Amino acid sequence: MNIQEYADRDLLAIDVANALAGELEAALLHDDTVALAVPGGTTPGAVFDSLCAAELEWDRVRILPTDERCVPADSDRSNERLIRERLLTSRAAAAEYVPLYIHGKSPEEILPEVETLIAPVVPLSVLVLGMGDDMHTASLFPGMEGLEQALDNHAPLLVVARTETQPEPRITMTAQVLNGALSKHLIIYGDTKRAALERAMSLPPEEAPIAAVLDGMTVHWAE
Repeated sequence: MNIQEYADRDLLAIDVANALAGELEAALLHDDTVALAVPGGTTPGAVFDSLCAAELEWDRVRILPTDERCVPADSDRSNERLIRERLLTSRAAAAEYVPLYIHGKSPEEILPEVETLIAPVVPLSVLVLGMGDDMHTASLFPGMEGLEQALDNHAPLLVVARTETQPEPRITMTAQVLNGALSKHLIIYGDTKRAALERAMSLPPEEAPIAAVLDGMTVHWAE
């Protein structure tokens, strides 16, 4: 793991977008299609705003969320909505979106179908993650039911995440999928999350899920 510090968040967004574009371009030199997995939430929006204009063969790029809330795609809480509005636009509109949730069915019911969509794009070419103050990443939350299975090296590609701290169930990539990405980036802002990351480095993944995916990670931090 290495940590890159930036003077401000705008510089971070531009630098990370350039790095992601470069890695995708390099991956496209030897693969017919490449996969970019990204988080939802407020953290990646500015990066998406820059990345979407990159000159790439976007029609060969598959974009998918690292996790998804089981809500309609037009919900304010939908990661798909954020990704479509901020990343799948400009030149990147040519990319193919791979969903983790299809509205109208229970997450357990839809999981096998969604896994068939994910399997062809694993291992992920490029991964972007965020992290919560509680050291969760994607929808791998400390103390959630099934976390031990989701952290196991032989876990399935996806699991349903249910936790009392969140209002709806989620579908999330498991640690082995996230950790197996060929290139990994973590974006965090502020002293609180910097301290949480440093704390996570000395904790087991069951207490700090982000710790399960830090090997080879590039961390991008700004105040």
